[in-house]
Amino acid sequence: MSDASISGYTYGDAALPASSVSIDDLHKLKASVLFGEADEAALRRAWDVLKDQVEAVLDVWYGFVGSNEHLVAYFATPQGEPIASYLNAVRPRFGKWIEDTCTRPYDATWLAYQQEIAVRHTMDRKNHTDQVDSVPYVAMRYLVAFIYPITATMRPFLAAGGHSDEQVEAMHQAWFKAVTMQVALWTRPYVTEQW
Repeated sequence: MSDASISGYTYGDAALPASSVSIDDLHKLKASVLFGEADEAALRRAWDVLKDQVEAVLDVWYGFVGSNEHLVAYFATPQGEPIASYLNAVRPRFGKWIEDTCTRPYDATWLAYQQEIAVRHTMDRKNHTDQVDSVPYVAMRYLVAFIYPITATMRPFLAAGGHSDEQVEAMHQAWFKAVTMQVALWTRPYVTEQW
């Protein structure tokens, strides 16, 4: 699927505002999770393993969300009825996020899109991209809590590429660090300047 055919996917769009997070802050965030060049290389290897498994990964993640009423509520009407068109629209963007996490340079363009992802979870912008009538925001606690399932469930997929245990562990740790950094960035709109 080409980037242009993914509804609501705006990575690199010149209309996106620059992130309020500086490149210097990003370097400090990387240092805080021990993310370095070896992790970048591990993520590139991870994409080689994951690119043919994205739909299977999304099946696991959607199954997890769908089996938890309090999570599927974020893709439902205010009355609690799941919105199939919303779930279907988000899915290709979520798959592209896996690819972006593994392959994009973590630079100003990447930061701008992380900010866009962040605000799409808040009262300012949730529901706008897909023009749905759902609940008005995603609680920040679930963004943070989601770090674990999004990381833990990835390991079997990474192990499917025939790499050594050491290489799988390196890919898994790099994924964990990348997800943690992104969720830290996604919390920015929820908090004050003390972020």
